[in-house]
Amino acid sequence: MKTIKTCVTALISALLVFSPVAYADKWSDQFPHIKATGDIPGECSYESMSKKNYKGKTLKINTHAVPVMGEPTALHAEQFEKLTGAKVEVTHTPAGDLYAKAMVPFQAGQAPYDIVFGFSNFINDWKRYLEPVPKKYTEMRQMKDVTKSHIGVASWDGVMYQFPVDGDRHYLKYRKDVIDNPEYQAKYKADTGKELRVPRTWKEYGEIAAYFNGWDWDGDGEPEYGSAEVMKKDDLMFAAFFSRSVAYSKNPRTPGGFFFDLKTMKPLINNPGFVEALTDWVEATKYVPPGGINFGLGDEINSFGGGQTLFSFSWDDALIAAMQDDSPIKNKVAAAPLPGADRVWNRVSGSWENQYNQAPYIVWGWAVGVANKSKVKEMAFDYLCFFANDANHQADLGIGRFGVNPFKKSDFDPNIYINTMGWDPEIAKSYTDTLLEMEEKSTNRVFPLRVPGVFEFTSAVATGTSKALAGQLSPQEALDEVAKEWEAILERVGKDNVRQAYAVGVKMEDNEL
Repeated sequence: MKTIKTCVTALISALLVFSPVAYADKWSDQFPHIKATGDIPGECSYESMSKKNYKGKTLKINTHAVPVMGEPTALHAEQFEKLTGAKVEVTHTPAGDLYAKAMVPFQAGQAPYDIVFGFSNFINDWKRYLEPVPKKYTEMRQMKDVTKSHIGVASWDGVMYQFPVDGDRHYLKYRKDVIDNPEYQAKYKADTGKELRVPRTWKEYGEIAAYFNGWDWDGDGEPEYGSAEVMKKDDLMFAAFFSRSVAYSKNPRTPGGFFFDLKTMKPLINNPGFVEALTDWVEATKYVPPGGINFGLGDEINSFGGGQTLFSFSWDDALIAAMQDDSPIKNKVAAAPLPGADRVWNRVSGSWENQYNQAPYIVWGWAVGVANKSKVKEMAFDYLCFFANDANHQADLGIGRFGVNPFKKSDFDPNIYINTMGWDPEIAKSYTDTLLEMEEKSTNRVFPLRVPGVFEFTSAVATGTSKALAGQLSPQEALDEVAKEWEAILERVGKDNVRQAYAVGVKMEDNEL
């Protein structure tokens, strides 16, 4: 299996090669991570943080496992220590345990961590235990650069409880050197009678992935495969499933909910649209690399980023990994919107509509907050502000495995990726155009659940869909099981409580906010 290097030094060096603004000032000499940009002036810059004095104080952080989000957390913690004199203790926790690692002590009235990283959809459960972001931070210049949707994900009822550090969406990554290759276009046409192109639908995605699965199409002496996907149970697989489901189930003519019918709170997770998506996903197990059914996010990043597969879809990280200098496929990849479907389920009429449908899944991703029982709140917010300052953020964007993806308006300028990271201009534009389309232009979108008991709902999806992927249940049987579990969760948590929270997300999806 092809892999990409994981050496921070090598990746930092890669950033420097193409940077026209690289220089060594007093901060970049001490902290090579920012040499691509230098220290960028601002409220939480390196220079600003150097004027803070937190000697004798300890900051405790619970974050994700290394590398994704855990690695930049630790790196910026080390920098923060050197700048401010603080002691920072970082605990790394697997994705599936992040919710409970914070929630259990929260409910017991404890705060073993000053800062807690998690997924943005935890906000409804966590918000009562988090300190609202102080006004001095919400009105900073760097915060004004955050997109409207990511201000929204960080907030509830107009109050910002989570400090923006990341922006996430699911979209398609593909091998441009294969899809645009005239020789392969002719071969595919001759063998299938169809055009080789960026897949317009999930069915087309599957056909192309299956065709290019299991043979050496890039001539490196090793077989390549169709797609790298997050299929590992409880490792963010629910997000992969929803990304496949939106095309079949998010009908722009049936407002009022994607996951539930807002009026009745009946789960929609087992309707024909979701079943069709899971059927496609079961088929996808035939064109992933060996062991691909157990791929977590890190595996997906390394697989596509290392040149092993034709397609991938999830967060930005796999594309960024593919664009590192040490990747065998740098400047051979591109981004595109998620595939759509040639038909979409109408839950009101109870029938299929035979027309093309596409809907992006806006996976808001990583979020972070400060415990309201923390005794070092000011230091905690200073750390988060420093984490996301312009210098750190621009450098972090260029390291695929970090898990830090665009969430600022300035991130959508292709010149950032062309000038400081050495990206081919056409590829950079495909990337920023794809993100902008989802962020600003699409009106048929799905946002993650942000409701009480969200972790239970997504865990049920992971359990049910994993049974279908393993061949233990049919797609319909698996999703019927999930729907039954969702009904039980609704009863435990309170249907009205879930409805009240869900209504906020529905308004966003129906373009009423």
